[in-house]
Amino acid sequence: MKMTTRALGTLAIALFSGAASAAPIFWTDWTGGDLDPGTGFQAQGTITTGSSSVTVTYTNTNGIGFYQPSGGDDYWQNNRAGRNPATSPYTSAAVDNIPTGTDIVALSQAGTQTLNFSQAIANPVFAFVSLNGNGYAFNRDFELLSLGGVDGNDCGFWGCGGASKVVVDLGGGNFEYQLNSNNIGGSEPHGALRFLGTFDTVTWRSSSNEFWNGFTVGVQDTAVDFCAANPTAPGCNPSTGVPEPGSLALLGLGLIGLANGRRRKN
Repeated sequence: MKMTTRALGTLAIALFSGAASAAPIFWTDWTGGDLDPGTGFQAQGTITTGSSSVTVTYTNTNGIGFYQPSGGDDYWQNNRAGRNPATSPYTSAAVDNIPTGTDIVALSQAGTQTLNFSQAIANPVFAFVSLNGNGYAFNRDFELLSLGGVDGNDCGFWGCGGASKVVVDLGGGNFEYQLNSNNIGGSEPHGALRFLGTFDTVTWRSSSNEFWNGFTVGVQDTAVDFCAANPTAPGCNPSTGVPEPGSLALLGLGLIGLANGRRRKN
């Protein structure tokens, strides 16, 4: 089967409307340590919304670079110069607030990883640090919300860098949705993307080994509360105002080869 690719908005940031407009995001409070006694890694955190407490479990059988549930460097700063929500790489017309605290999961290994939520959540936002020469791929479309150095945003902790959303036609009506570092405007992409809908699992694959790139995740609300207030939003049933059962899965696919060469962080 022949694979074709289609680049979408190398540095373009998506626009939003309706129920997916700007909103405060409830970010994960990562806690504890590695729960996997083997070579892999597993950790848990909590998302506290206005009415619920959602447990988030992150699992990576390949292991990670490091885990920072409290203290340490604040990698969510603008240019290592403090936080300014007005120009943060992580805020946008869709996201009002920067990831909370210094919590971060740092990835270093190629391979698959999974986020499991104890209940369905709505419109998960994925914030990433230093996607340098690397990338992620999903089998569900996403919106690239913001990037450091783009549209008046400050650079991120390690600098600026471009990222491209690329859609790969796998044939048979199947597509792969990639976020790839592209080295335009710098080699250190920092930013945020979002999936619209209601889900209880997010699975994706890092494309290659790297010194480290980091992430955290937040949500707009629980699926039940969000759909009650926005019954016509993606992932909700307009007639009942509750999440659609068929929307509670978000699975990931692997990336094809990307350019080598990454700036290592000291």
